Amino acid sequence: MSSHRTRIKICGITRVEDGIAAARLGADAIGLVFWAKSPRAVAIEQAAQICRALPPFVATVGLFVDAEPVWVEQVVSEVPLSLLQFHGDESPAYCEQFKRPYLKAVRMRDGIDALALRDQYASARALLLDTYRPGTPGGTGAVFDWERVPPQLAPQIVLAGGLTSDNVGSAVQQVRPWAVDTSGGVESSPGVKDSARIAAFIAAVRAADQLPI
Repeated sequence: MSSHRTRIKICGITRVEDGIAAARLGADAIGLVFWAKSPRAVAIEQAAQICRALPPFVATVGLFVDAEPVWVEQVVSEVPLSLLQFHGDESPAYCEQFKRPYLKAVRMRDGIDALALRDQYASARALLLDTYRPGTPGGTGAVFDWERVPPQLAPQIVLAGGLTSDNVGSAVQQVRPWAVDTSGGVESSPGVKDSARIAAFIAAVRAADQLPI
């Protein structure tokens, strides 16, 4: 039997009730999007309300895309975030300047060397591996080829990209990531989560955790 418990992040939370539902159903973290072009973008006060409503021990992750540092500083001063998540072309120095734990998202386009990027962003808590689509920093709803994940990197990554209750079990079994991340895969419409889909997603992860490696 596998003893690993894959962590689960539900990203793109825009409503207090969705944050509470994700937490009560067993999510380890929720994601809040601070990128204005996203259909799941939240304002500072909206995000702060969601964070205030969460029970203890649920991590809050703020997602940014090539943001002006002053915007990141404003958000972190007003929203109690556990982690920052950078989804653009941010350098290690950029990511480190906020002196907060962070994830660096990597879009898995051709030629990406994930191991080299792990060394480059050694200060990151993890790499978040997402699907590449030109002009789209994330939330594509598409899956990338999981065989491209170096096995030795798996314990240090958050796996994202088109994960749903139908495929996340296979992803957990094949990749064995530290965590999985979904947004559109548990929604009824962009930014509106569906509790039944969240429950099914989490159940699929837990079932896969119980299978032998």
